[in-house]
Amino acid sequence: MFSIFKKLAWFFKLRWKSYLFGVFALITCAILTAATPRIVGNVIDQIANGTLTAGLLFSQIALIVVFGLIMYVLRFGWRTAIFGNSTLLESIMRNRLFKHFTQMDANFFHKYRTGDLMAHATNDLAALRFVAGGGILTLTDSISISAVTIFSMVFLIDWKLTLLTILPFPLLIITSRVLGKKMNQSFRYSLEAFSKLNDQVQESISGVKVVKAFGEEKDFYQDYQGAVDHVVETNQKVYKIEAAYSPVIEVIIGLTYVLTLFVGTFFVQSGRISIGDLVAYFSYLANMTWPLLAVGNLVNTLERGNASWDRVEALLDETSHIVESDKTTSKPLAGQIDFAVDEFTYPDEDQGTNIRNVHFRLEDGQTLGIAGRTGSGKTTLFKLLLREYDHYKGHIRFNDEDIKNFSLDSLSQAFGYVPQDNFLFSDTIRENIRFANPKLSQEEVEEYAKLADIHDDIMSFPLGYDTQVGEKGVSLSGGQKQRISIARALAVQPEYLILDDSLSAVDAQTEERILNNLKSYRAHKTTLIAAHRLSSLMHADEILVMDDGQVIERGQHQQLVAAGGWYAETYSKQQLQAKLTEEGDQWKK
Repeated sequence: MFSIFKKLAWFFKLRWKSYLFGVFALITCAILTAATPRIVGNVIDQIANGTLTAGLLFSQIALIVVFGLIMYVLRFGWRTAIFGNSTLLESIMRNRLFKHFTQMDANFFHKYRTGDLMAHATNDLAALRFVAGGGILTLTDSISISAVTIFSMVFLIDWKLTLLTILPFPLLIITSRVLGKKMNQSFRYSLEAFSKLNDQVQESISGVKVVKAFGEEKDFYQDYQGAVDHVVETNQKVYKIEAAYSPVIEVIIGLTYVLTLFVGTFFVQSGRISIGDLVAYFSYLANMTWPLLAVGNLVNTLERGNASWDRVEALLDETSHIVESDKTTSKPLAGQIDFAVDEFTYPDEDQGTNIRNVHFRLEDGQTLGIAGRTGSGKTTLFKLLLREYDHYKGHIRFNDEDIKNFSLDSLSQAFGYVPQDNFLFSDTIRENIRFANPKLSQEEVEEYAKLADIHDDIMSFPLGYDTQVGEKGVSLSGGQKQRISIARALAVQPEYLILDDSLSAVDAQTEERILNNLKSYRAHKTTLIAAHRLSSLMHADEILVMDDGQVIERGQHQQLVAAGGWYAETYSKQQLQAKLTEEGDQWKK
């Protein structure tokens, strides 16, 4: 149970001064609290003996008031110190976790789902905050109050009375050990259940359009309700274990009062203690109620913290498979690409090799086109170029320098990547375009928007470049999102531009304008284009046709058309379809 403090020792060392002040203030408050029952007991004895004077009474009252004011200041101080530290811990861990997320590779995000990661970054970190705040408070307060109170009961009242009346206390230690283990396990299950629920909510909201389009709202709601019921069920087990502390504590307190009543009365009658001593002793027992009740809360807080720390630590222990070598260079990437991958398979993939014997050499300033059916390996090829995976047989070189010898920063700066699934941030169009280059002027933003043939569309919006795109660009059409993504990639002025089926949602005329703009603007820079619509690849210096992870055809457009293979057949069908569409449009007019 207390192992969580060892796990957080690094933070306590970092903030030891403020924690020391907080602990000192708590102990001082406990001592002052323990002094009050003794003062009240003395007043009662003086009343019984007839020796109480008005001056003595007012002096005792003034002393209690002074103690109260001192405790007010100290309580303000320890709350500020301890709870301020707990918030700082959560902030440090949140930043550490987010930074860790940004450094992880594709394998990590394949293993952990978004909702699960969000649960780690919220619920788990909140549990650690409770340990560093409420946990320290409860532990220090309960120990200090208990120690000072028992000390007062032993030395200020009667040691024999104290010894006889606290006999039930060992029951609390036994209960804490037994229920603490069950609490830890149950809380782990509840955290896992919440992570799954969180992931389901995130996925459902992201895919709400698909859900509504297929009329699956009712089924999705039922699935969600089942997940909620499971979370409630796992949390109820935690609460049941937590609730088991209260009856035990009430039994202990009840037994203590009963013993005090019997033994104390006997001691008063025998003259061992006075009436004032007995009243003060009952006040001390009342002071002991809070520490005993706090034990249940403390165990709950510490076990939650233990479970949460283990979950967070498991994430932080994950390492990226993409590691910079000792030979890493920060020089910018440039020149020809020598891609020679003999074999590559995705991690945990049981369906065979994803890339086999793909070889090509792309000179500086050339354009490579990649065609093929869905799942043929086009995107996989790009992922290897972007170094999302390293475990392949073969090599990838830039100007005869292995890709693994370049720093990851150099690699990311050299590439502009527009993926199949375009992601836009919930911000303005302007900020999305200059996302990776925030110092761009408005004129430069408009220049890249014009290259992507999206400027006119943007200016047609009431707010122009200040238009909020909504979450994931929900307010824009597919073609508009694609073109804004292209403008964003161009804004970093990449040495290598990758368009992964990034023109699929625009019409043929818009596609032609964009490609002509790119051909002119990027005349001396390298471009790689994957597309299902073969008109996008017609002007490429070389075209690779892929199927089942292999290159089945290669050459320039005219050569592939003349070869009569898959490329020629697909191009012919697309041309016929385009002609029929054009004739249909003319007929409508």
